Amino acid sequence: MPLSRAIAAPAKLGSGDTAPAGRGAALSIGLSAVIVAASVQEPRVLTIRLPLRADGGGSVEALPSGPLEAEHRTLEIGLRTWVERQTSQTLGYVEQLYTFGDRDRVAGEQSSALPALVVAYLALVREARPAGSADAVWQGWYRYFPWEDWRDGKPDVLGPIEERLMRWAAETAPEPERRLRQEKLGLAFGLPAGSWNEELVLERYELLYEAGLVAEAARDLGRPSRSGDRLATGVAMALDHRRILATAIGRLRGKIKYRPVVFELMPPAFTLLQLQRTVEALAGVRLHKQNFRRLVEQQGLVEETGGISAATGGRPARLVRFRRDVLLERPAPGLRLRAGRRTPG
Repeated sequence: MPLSRAIAAPAKLGSGDTAPAGRGAALSIGLSAVIVAASVQEPRVLTIRLPLRADGGGSVEALPSGPLEAEHRTLEIGLRTWVERQTSQTLGYVEQLYTFGDRDRVAGEQSSALPALVVAYLALVREARPAGSADAVWQGWYRYFPWEDWRDGKPDVLGPIEERLMRWAAETAPEPERRLRQEKLGLAFGLPAGSWNEELVLERYELLYEAGLVAEAARDLGRPSRSGDRLATGVAMALDHRRILATAIGRLRGKIKYRPVVFELMPPAFTLLQLQRTVEALAGVRLHKQNFRRLVEQQGLVEETGGISAATGGRPARLVRFRRDVLLERPAPGLRLRAGRRTPG
């Protein structure tokens, strides 16, 4: 599943634009939502269950999704309609993520009905409200990408994954192909002696897919799974939904550095420690407490509310809120994290 299959959505295809008309209307267009809620333990994503077969036998986890229909005046209206219908959630902040145009997207017996294009959106909510459907469940996003959480150091699951990837890179016969695989390992996983870039979530998943080390590869390509030694490569999702989720995580990790989107996930009032833990959970890294607070102060991102919180377990902490005037003062206010790279070895 090469990265080239994900094409950036054109700017004119935004939330206020109407659906394609004329000759383009013959295309089947799907809509998918990555709905994220933050917590100091682990960010969560809203999922649904899709049947694997037409007779209802078996199911698989998926993102809220549905086709663009005639009554949907815009793409975003269609997306919001499907989310409310499937999960009873009303979305606030939404941005278009990517347009995916794979020809080999599969879903068991339903493969012939798949849309030719899928427009994916990223939605941020302040709290994970109970889902309105028995089939809608909030799940921690490291459930799908267990190698992405470096808050307690290098994840234990990453060592065996790296070993398998190194063997995969070395086993191909042609030298040019071997060099290409090794270059991909260096970029995505920092192997053998590079650094880890927390934003390259999609590139890492794509490489695991190419190496046949995730369940979706065996399912989509009809070949035996190479993860017979039970590598912890996360929970599989329907279609290319885990790829869409990886795209969203990488986008959000990058965006919190130059836009204050993290505050879309925070309650109206919070402590600086809650803010730091939320950013750490999203980025998958630990941050130096004093450096983080100095950065927040220098950027002028928050202001005190006058209240305090006694829920810290220690000395009461001052409550702050997002200072919206910062959006008028600077074009790119954000949290420029300095602890975002880790050496894999």
